[in-house]
Amino acid sequence: MATSLSHEVADGLVRGALHGFDTPDRLAALPGDAPLRETLALDSLDFLTFVERLSAAVDLRIEESDYPRLTTIASCVDFLTT
Repeated sequence: MATSLSHEVADGLVRGALHGFDTPDRLAALPGDAPLRETLALDSLDFLTFVERLSAAVDLRIEESDYPRLTTIASCVDFLTT
């Protein structure tokens, strides 16, 4: 990433990458600490789709070794902002 993201922008990008996995209202209300896979019933392919969308949104290759850091919206935001 060429520039660092604010927490607010990163949160929006994460929630945007989750588009289609739940309704927009539910995604907007999803607590930052809710486990994404369990809360949204993401299977492995859904999770990979999310990671690919997030990667494209921030123009950053997200390695498989980083996947454990992408468990909640808050952890994704932390990953993107540090």
